[in-house]
Amino acid sequence: MQDMKISPLIVAAMTWAVPCAAQATCVGHPGTAQINLEISNVRSSKGRIALTLYADDASKFLRKRGSLYVPRVDAVGPVTRACIFVPKPGYYALAVYHDENANKKLDRTGIGLPAEGFGFTNNPKLFLSMPAFKSARLKVPAEGVLARIRLRYP
Repeated sequence: MQDMKISPLIVAAMTWAVPCAAQATCVGHPGTAQINLEISNVRSSKGRIALTLYADDASKFLRKRGSLYVPRVDAVGPVTRACIFVPKPGYYALAVYHDENANKKLDRTGIGLPAEGFGFTNNPKLFLSMPAFKSARLKVPAEGVLARIRLRYP
């Protein structure tokens, strides 16, 4: 039999498909599209990962009551795989955080900085502030999309 070379893209797709097949259904309000998530650098399997979904509206991004919804999934270190429904194909952004103590809020330090791991779609560079909506904005087609988010811890 001849040696077969397998494309790295096929290997990546196979690696992604196996954990998703074992995963339950997507979280959030059922919609017509979804974002499959691979959240890396998860420090521990304690607590939950909050998935905060924002619509295509920069004025609501990271604002209190600005998100569409915030479903949570169990944290699995070092990589948590999840799936979240979006209402329809279009542009969205996700802000995620590792709620290690499962108190359903992003704990902050005395000066207001996040005290728990957090990340955003597109992994924008941060320098003394949170990202702008346009740097975390993600196009979600009808067939869905894979987003990789790397958590940052203080």
